[in-house]
Amino acid sequence: MPDFSSFSTLSIQQKDSILHITINRPEVLNALNRQVLKDLDGVFKWLSSEESIRGVILTGSGHKAFAAGADISEINALNESEALVFSQFGQSVFQAIESCTRPVIAAVNGFALGGGCELAMACHLRVAAENARFGQPEVNLGLIAGYGGTQRLPRLIGRTKAMELLLTADMMTATQALESGLVNYVVTQEELIEKCTEILVKISAKSPLAIAETIYAVNVSGRPEGYEAEARCFSKTAASSDGKEGTSAFLEKRKPQFTGK
Repeated sequence: MPDFSSFSTLSIQQKDSILHITINRPEVLNALNRQVLKDLDGVFKWLSSEESIRGVILTGSGHKAFAAGADISEINALNESEALVFSQFGQSVFQAIESCTRPVIAAVNGFALGGGCELAMACHLRVAAENARFGQPEVNLGLIAGYGGTQRLPRLIGRTKAMELLLTADMMTATQALESGLVNYVVTQEELIEKCTEILVKISAKSPLAIAETIYAVNVSGRPEGYEAEARCFSKTAASSDGKEGTSAFLEKRKPQFTGK
């Protein structure tokens, strides 16, 4: 296990099999600077081979913001080639989160704007507190979303509404985000982490292999190879020890004992 204190912008705790990651920059509304991205990259690289973790809750410190965008002072100093590297690195970090074989839930408290909204969308599920606000306001700054916002938002809420939000820079309330399909649940601030934990506890009772393969298959949905990927994931799980155990337990009317194999 790494020294979690080495991730200077994050507060990290493992509670049972759930890893709690908190972006800890409340003085700047948890803005995503280079160091935050480097720290997230390090944590998720470690997670890729850490079997003790069955789920992740990602949130921002305080009640005002999940993450209120990228660090504008860093962007202002970039030339075109530097901006390309800046965007590509952020995309690679968020892709690592989206591809994580353990479910990652964004616990969105307050503002999730720009890069913060893109970070929430890279997670597999999103639970919003009642004060959550979502948006991609980059055009207000003469920019566009650079961490996957133009790609994930249309997939999550549909091209028409996504285009409106990306072009107008309007924000969505938690209720609007729920109605659009951007978030799974809206709860009070006090219930936010509890609801995320409840979901992960339910998922952790399933086969870890089946969960990982489901995440992969859903991530490639909509691509030409999507159906083939699903078939291969199905065949892998059907032939696995967990697949044999799960189907046998069903036929024998008992609770399965999954091992992730």
